[in-house]
Amino acid sequence: MEDEVFQHAVSVFSSLVSWVAAGAIMFGGVVPYIPQYRDIHRSQNAEGFSTYVCLVLLVANILRILFRFGRYYEMPLLWQSIIMICTMLVMLNLCTNVRMAAELGTKRRSFLATDSKDEEVRIPKRLFLDFDWIYFWSWSRFVDYLQCVLAFTLVAAYITYLLLDSVLFVETLGFLAVFTEAMLGTPQLYCNYQNKSTEGMSIKMVLMWTSGDTFKTGYFLLTEAPVQFWTCGLLQVFVDVAILFQVYYYSRYPQKPVSHTVSHTTSAKAL
Repeated sequence: MEDEVFQHAVSVFSSLVSWVAAGAIMFGGVVPYIPQYRDIHRSQNAEGFSTYVCLVLLVANILRILFRFGRYYEMPLLWQSIIMICTMLVMLNLCTNVRMAAELGTKRRSFLATDSKDEEVRIPKRLFLDFDWIYFWSWSRFVDYLQCVLAFTLVAAYITYLLLDSVLFVETLGFLAVFTEAMLGTPQLYCNYQNKSTEGMSIKMVLMWTSGDTFKTGYFLLTEAPVQFWTCGLLQVFVDVAILFQVYYYSRYPQKPVSHTVSHTTSAKAL
């Protein structure tokens, strides 16, 4: 009798752990973007966040979903990709609105300075359907990002449908999904390098990236996952550490003048 109760308790505990782990897998990836979203929404400044991070994650997760048609993997990982895609679209919507509001404010100030108050202030629109590569992923409307994501999904899905019987294609598709995600931090790394500053970037987000990628890479090594998995994981950790070094370097050796308001905000984040 006692053995049956013990086995039942172990079974319940095991199921509970499995559910918690599944929930962590599905929602853990979006947690780092919550403080970044709040920072952008509060400050109405998206300059410190690279929208190419959204591009990388959208491509990686779309490819991962298509990869499942060729090789089955657990349902929580599928839901993780779906939830991440939705999260990145929300981030893009916020960044687009904030950026356009900032551009409109700048135009209005410049317009008023010329005393031409009888004309309308207009911002040149950059659209996806213009197919101008100069403004790729810097469009004026959120709907243009949706059009681009939909076009990529349809093209990738059609190619996957044609080549689904090819083992080489399926394995390559899976590798591209993992490798693209491994390059997640590089747009933010380059954005910080261009700005010579990490202002506007959520340090909490990068710390969560680092802890999550370190845990994930350790899991790959302990479970003897395929080489590309832990290799890409190590690459992710390296990029995360490089971004953290930028935070230290640019805060200790500022490369450009910082306004009093921005300095106060950045100090508050550091605390």
